[in-house]
Amino acid sequence: MAARFPRHRRGFVVATIAAVLLALTGAFGTYAIGLVPRLAYWLLVMESGALIGMGVTTGMMAWGGLSRRPWVEGFAITLLIALPHTLVVIGSSIAFFNLGRIGLGTILVFFGFVWVITATVTAVNIAIEKPAAAPAPPGSLAAAEPAPPEPAAPLRPRLADRLPPHLRESPIVALQAEDHYLRVHTEAGSDLILLRLTDAMAELEGLDGARTHRSWWVARAAIRAVDRRDGRAELTLSGGITAPVSRSELPRLRDAGWFA
Repeated sequence: MAARFPRHRRGFVVATIAAVLLALTGAFGTYAIGLVPRLAYWLLVMESGALIGMGVTTGMMAWGGLSRRPWVEGFAITLLIALPHTLVVIGSSIAFFNLGRIGLGTILVFFGFVWVITATVTAVNIAIEKPAAAPAPPGSLAAAEPAPPEPAAPLRPRLADRLPPHLRESPIVALQAEDHYLRVHTEAGSDLILLRLTDAMAELEGLDGARTHRSWWVARAAIRAVDRRDGRAELTLSGGITAPVSRSELPRLRDAGWFA
């Protein structure tokens, strides 16, 4: 559980930095008031947005209904944040700038500003979370002959680069979705990272495995026992980890030869 707090704090740190920059530049006409009240205004606006964003993102990732359509999911998240946050911004603007009567046109303008800022901060958070691409192995472009059918030492999957140093070289056993976080199980232990299961699966190049449940991916080589009952199955993995197999995934895995 403790691993989640640094990532939540990062969202508030990004919001604080953005608030300082917006206050210093007097963005969106806020230069009409002094620097100190302007900074207070932007801190209130940005920190409340970070808090709303944390709640919306947690709910959206836990639901998982749009996890296979990341662009649609991202748009939905920014929209769900911007709608309630617009009310906070309007209330703050009335308090700090003594605004008069606000009509529908003004509300739409506020919503546009809020949505732009929300989308920008969301993009910054995604960019910070995404790791740099691993460099190509030396000599990978030099070989003219066909590669052997079974390489002696497969490359480490990109997902391992997201793990702490003591886990990076350990074989990945399974992935387990927990709210909008992902627990990566390895033979040396586990760690929580901020990543969708579908995105993590895309970073498992070369690993023989499959999704066994909407919240689980399992490495085939890690299976130690299979317990089947009532149209479902449960896999016992190395290290004593148990992973469920849903009814919908059972026929596909059976046809692939995972179990009889």
